[in-house]
Amino acid sequence: MREYSPDLTPQWKRAKAVPEVPAEPGLVVEAADTDFCGAVVACEAGTVTLEDRFGKRRVFPLAPRGFLLEGAVVTLTRPVRAPKGPGRTASGSVAVPGARARVARAGRIYVEGRHDAELVERVWGDDLRIEGVVVEYLEGVDDLPSVVAEFGPAPDARLGILVDHLVPGSKESRIAASVVSPDVLVVGHPYVDVWQAVKPSALGIAAWPVVPPGQDWKTGVCRALGWPENTGAAWQHILSRVHSYKDLEPALLGRVEELIDFVTAP
Repeated sequence: MREYSPDLTPQWKRAKAVPEVPAEPGLVVEAADTDFCGAVVACEAGTVTLEDRFGKRRVFPLAPRGFLLEGAVVTLTRPVRAPKGPGRTASGSVAVPGARARVARAGRIYVEGRHDAELVERVWGDDLRIEGVVVEYLEGVDDLPSVVAEFGPAPDARLGILVDHLVPGSKESRIAASVVSPDVLVVGHPYVDVWQAVKPSALGIAAWPVVPPGQDWKTGVCRALGWPENTGAAWQHILSRVHSYKDLEPALLGRVEELIDFVTAP
C-alpha cells in the first residue's frame, strides 16, 4: 500500500493557479520569458501561432503558465468549437444532404411569368424538388379562369397561383376573385413586377425608381438606374444578386411559403 506523503512545500512557494484562456483568433498575448507579443492567428494541437505588428510569426507550445494577457500570467488552451448545425437551403429550410427529388405531384404552382419562376427556383428550388412541386408560368393572368378549368384542380391535385400586383381595385384582383375553388389558392404580392420583390439593398440601390405612368415599367427602371435598356440582361443582373430569402421582401416570402404549404398539404 502506497503511503500518503503530504506536500511540505511552504504555501508561499507553491505555484498559484492561473486562468485558462481559449486561444481565439485575434487574442493578443505575450509569450512568457520572451519579448514576443502578438495576436493569435492559429491554434492547433499543442501549439499556438502568434503574429506581431510587423507581420512576423512564431509558434509556441501551449505550455501551462506560458503567456501573459494584459500583464497577467495565463494558460492558453485550444478553443472548443461548437458542432456545426444542419445546413440551410436558400429559403432558410433545413437542408437534407443527399435527398433525391421526389416524383412530381399532380398539384402545381403557377406564376405569372418567366422571371417569377426563375426567382422562385432560385430561392425555393431545393425545397420544391424534395416536395415534388413543379412551378410553371402563365405569361399573364388574363385567361386565369380558363387556365384553372383546364387544369382541373382536385383534393389530390391542388393548384396554387402567385399573381403580381394583387392590390384592391386592380385588374389582377378582379380576375383572381373570379376563381373560386377549395382546391385553388390565389395569392399575390403588391409589386408592379416581381423585380421589386428583390430588396434594393441586395442591388446596392437606395430604392426602386418610380416610373411615370404610360412607360414600360422595366424599361423605365433601366433608364432611371442608368442600366442599358436591355431588360433581359437587367433581370439576370438582379437575379445574380439574390442568394437567399434574406434578399427578398417579406411580402413575397410569405406568399410563396403559403402556396407550397397549400399544394403539399395531405
